[in-house]
Amino acid sequence: MKKIRVLLAEDHTIVRKGIRSLLEQDFNIVVAGEAGDGHEALEKAKKLHPDIILLDISMPLLNGLEVAKQLSQILPDIKILILSMHDSEEMILESLEAGAKGYILKKAVPDELITAINMVFYGKTYFSPSIEEMIRERTAEQGKPKEELIQQPVLTRRQREIIQLVAEGYSSREIAKILKLSIKTVENHRANIMNKLKLDNVTDIVKYAISKGIIHLDSK
Repeated sequence: MKKIRVLLAEDHTIVRKGIRSLLEQDFNIVVAGEAGDGHEALEKAKKLHPDIILLDISMPLLNGLEVAKQLSQILPDIKILILSMHDSEEMILESLEAGAKGYILKKAVPDELITAINMVFYGKTYFSPSIEEMIRERTAEQGKPKEELIQQPVLTRRQREIIQLVAEGYSSREIAKILKLSIKTVENHRANIMNKLKLDNVTDIVKYAISKGIIHLDSK
């Protein structure tokens, strides 16, 4: 029987090692690699081509939702399973729109995670019970097509990357190095972002990033 190759994307080392230890107890699952931030998750996915990426939403440098969106475009065969403590309706719906095949809460029991991985691998979807109920209620609403339940993004992919890095406290010079852009290009993006969103300063950018789930102040 083919083993399920999983890439773990979680920035807390202790949590990541704990998940790895749990998965390695299942003879049908192999941990193909680990990633501690969003950019590393993308690079590892390209290099390792796992069957599933177990992806946390609150990742530094590039959040999990953005990772999911990009993977769905460039590596659609990799199945995305979100593992997060966040259960907000907006975040769950955005995860589905980004291409996630499942969403499981970190408070779930270990057996539930194993079940979710197997179901997603074999072409099904899996959601924690409370999330499944919410999705069922939302999709049952009449007169509201699915597209209208998801807020359409107002920023380009590059702008979303930059707004996260600005909100995380990186300078334009540091962002230019991380994204391999010129400082002038970064500054232009920052100006366009602030103009598009009608923001006045970095504090406003941070508030926007928090309100949209791009970054989180709480711990996981």
